[in-house]
Amino acid sequence: MNSVRMRSLQELASLVVMLVVIVVVMSASSPVFFTARNLENTLLDITTVGILAIFTTMLMIGGGLDLSIGSTLALGGVIIGVYQETWGILPAAGAAVLVCGFVGLINGFLVTYVGINPLITTLGMLSIARGVAFVLANGLTIPVFDLQGTQLDAYTAFTQLGEGQVLGITTPVFVMLVLFVGALLVMQFTPYGRAMYAIGGNYQASKLAGLAVRRYRMIAYTLSGLSAGVASVLLTSRLYAADPRAATGMELTVITAAVLGGISLAGGKGTLIGTTLGVLILSALLNGMKLLSTSTDAQNIALGLVLLLAVGLDQLRQRNVNLLRFVRSNRLVPESVTTSQPKVAKP
Repeated sequence: MNSVRMRSLQELASLVVMLVVIVVVMSASSPVFFTARNLENTLLDITTVGILAIFTTMLMIGGGLDLSIGSTLALGGVIIGVYQETWGILPAAGAAVLVCGFVGLINGFLVTYVGINPLITTLGMLSIARGVAFVLANGLTIPVFDLQGTQLDAYTAFTQLGEGQVLGITTPVFVMLVLFVGALLVMQFTPYGRAMYAIGGNYQASKLAGLAVRRYRMIAYTLSGLSAGVASVLLTSRLYAADPRAATGMELTVITAAVLGGISLAGGKGTLIGTTLGVLILSALLNGMKLLSTSTDAQNIALGLVLLLAVGLDQLRQRNVNLLRFVRSNRLVPESVTTSQPKVAKP
């Protein structure tokens, strides 16, 4: 087993230990924490963050970043609410997914072909998508149910997306698991996954090697937008409402979970399993704080501290990797070349 794989397994093991410690502490602090009902509700609550985190991980591995996913999700929900009567609830849901995918496509085009920094591009799109959502909804929360009683079957099918079950598993959880397994297979066993690791690890070298770096990154941004669309449909179905304020700040939660799980901000490193553990750690921490009646402000402070901790650990990992590369590169130089002095011929 090589050192890289060993180090990756050690990082995953440390995340598991962290999760176990949080669960034990929160279980001791609140008798409700480790009950079946609370665990089930927690698992259902993390589906939105989990779905977004899956494709954010794929994007960050390729060296990208998307800060607009929360606003894009809110835009998708508002589209469902605004056009549910005009188009029908199911066509409106499909349109929401497509619009969110188009937002991701625009992000990808601006980053890969126009050359705008990903942070600036997606930060701008964050404001645009959120603003459009507020304009469409007139700043109001829109009820999502059959007001006129003419689409009973369609609305029943739509609500099953948030409340129904597939193979005994709640539908949002089932969708998240299917997307996770699919993304894991893609990243581990397909040329696209290997290309994303290569692009994130060394963009210029990947470009010189003939990889279609722009196309691969555009696909990743589009998938990120589509994931926001899927999450918006599931969330709207669960809440029976479309709120332009939905998912505010969720992009920070997603990125925190990804970086905490070992995804490098520089790209080229990390796994979906690590991100999943990061999501579980954050959800366990925040859920426990809620059960302890901790204020929302304190929860935001905790989330910010975890983000700083995760980024700090990422920077330390990068320094260790760079130091290891430096040492190895020096070892490749024969000692005689660096220590021997040129001989001067004697007269």
